[in-house]
Amino acid sequence: MENKTLVRPMFPVWANVLLYTLASILLMSVFLVFVSLAFRTFTGQFDMLQQFLSSFAMFLGAFIPAVLFILYLDRRPLSDLGFGLRGRGRDFLLGVNLALLLYLVGFGISLLLGVVEVTNIHFDGGILLGSFCVFIVAALMEEVMIRGYILSHLMSCMNKFMALCVSSFVFALMHLFNPNISFLPIFNIFLAGLMLGAAFLYTRNLWFPITLHIFWNWLQGPVLGYEVSGAKLFPSILTLRLPEKNIINGGDFGFEGSIICTVLLIATTGAIIYWFEKRSAQESECVENSKV
Repeated sequence: MENKTLVRPMFPVWANVLLYTLASILLMSVFLVFVSLAFRTFTGQFDMLQQFLSSFAMFLGAFIPAVLFILYLDRRPLSDLGFGLRGRGRDFLLGVNLALLLYLVGFGISLLLGVVEVTNIHFDGGILLGSFCVFIVAALMEEVMIRGYILSHLMSCMNKFMALCVSSFVFALMHLFNPNISFLPIFNIFLAGLMLGAAFLYTRNLWFPITLHIFWNWLQGPVLGYEVSGAKLFPSILTLRLPEKNIINGGDFGFEGSIICTVLLIATTGAIIYWFEKRSAQESECVENSKV
C-alpha cells in the first residue's frame, strides 16, 4: 500500500499570509505604474479602457502570487483557491438574486423615506457593458486576495469566525483611503467583508461571493447612480439627488455609507451563517441516524 505523507508548508500560515499580502501589493503597484505610464504616453487621459486595464493589472497582482504561494510555499493544491466550477451553477444565480434583493429593499426604503430622489433616467448600453467588465475584474481581484487566499489560510490556523473577522478587517483597510471615507462607511465595508466571506466558510468556493460582489457594485453605481465605495466611476442609468446628506442615505460615500446598508449587511450575514449552520446540523443528524 502506498504511504502518503502530509507535506508541510515552508513557513507558518501567518507568515505566508503576511508575505502574500506584501507581494500582492508590490506586484499590483508595479503593474499599475506600467498601465499609467502607457496611457499617459499614448492618450494623455484616463478612460474606461484604462480603468479596465488598471483593474486587470490589480487582479494579476493578486492572482499570480496566490498561485505561486499555494503551489510552492504552502504546498497545497491549486483548488484551495476556490475556483471549482462543478455544481456551482446555483451560486451564480444566488449571488445575482441576493444583490438584486438587497438593492430592491435598500433603494426602495431610501425612496420611501425621501432621502434620495431620481431626477433623470438615461440608458447607455456601452457604459453599462464596459463598467460591468471593470467590476468583474475588480471583484475577482478582491475575492482572490481576501477570501481565496487570506481567509482560506487563516481558517487553517484559527476559529473560522475569527478568520472571517480578520480577513474582513483587511478588506476594510484596503478601502481606508477611498474618497469621502469616515467611520460608518469603513464599518460597512468591514460588514460587507463578513457578508461576502460568510458562505466561503462552509463552501470553500469563490463563485457566490464573486457574483454577489460584481452585482453589488454594478447595481450600486452604473445602474442606480450611487458612488461606489465613495467614488463616482461611471455615468449611470439613474441620476440621484440627495435632499440632505446624512447617514440615512450615505451622503457623498454612497449607499455603503448609510445606516440602511448597515442593517441589511448585518441581517444578510446572519441569515447566511444561520442557513449554513442549520444545514450542517441537519447533515450531521442524517449521518448519525444512518449509523444507527
